[in-house]
Amino acid sequence: MLGTWWMGPRLCPSPAAVFAFIVRETASGELPAELGITLARVAAAFVIAMTIGTAAGLLMGRSRLANTIGEPWLILLLNAPALIVIVLAYIWIGLTETAAIMAVAINKIPNVTVTIREGARAMDPQLTEMARIYRFSRRQMLTEVMLPQLQPYIAAAARSGIALIWKIVLVVELLGRSNGVGFQIHLYFQLFDVRAILGYTLAFVAVMLVVEFAVLQPWERRASRWRGGAR
Repeated sequence: MLGTWWMGPRLCPSPAAVFAFIVRETASGELPAELGITLARVAAAFVIAMTIGTAAGLLMGRSRLANTIGEPWLILLLNAPALIVIVLAYIWIGLTETAAIMAVAINKIPNVTVTIREGARAMDPQLTEMARIYRFSRRQMLTEVMLPQLQPYIAAAARSGIALIWKIVLVVELLGRSNGVGFQIHLYFQLFDVRAILGYTLAFVAVMLVVEFAVLQPWERRASRWRGGAR
């Protein structure tokens, strides 16, 4: 309220004005539709990043040769600015949904890889040796020995990953998509409509907080309890 009084309702709208905008946009169906589009992109990029990053991290953590070959690429991707990756994806692939999702995933894959690699290196060698003695198949080795030990690391990578992905998705939408929360923020920025910018931002942040507290944090706690029990 102080900001509204100091700068005026146009530059700093009151919480009541922002809430009224959210209610109106929700009732019209536009805000839920734009949120759904953005969340679909977040989910797709998240699944791709976690799948590729987990596989790459497990391979690099268990194989010295794979780590030697992959380390320079990992360092390169870790230090590549997200904006550059997004721009190159749009140039090389085109202004398509595939380019948008891949740009987001590529920005997250190296972080997942590093986390899972450390988890792979921290595996209990005695459990692996026991599995070999009992002649576990590759599938059993993966699902019954490796993945249970990697659960805390996968949960940590997922929790940090979702926070990074949803921020990058907004930039991707702002630069090259015609829908989604990022596009709406860009549109209202051109109109200097701070109320709408805050409305879409707060709505999206609220959804991501629900995902964080209702899904990711409980998953991470369960994974940590399993690790503590295994010790």
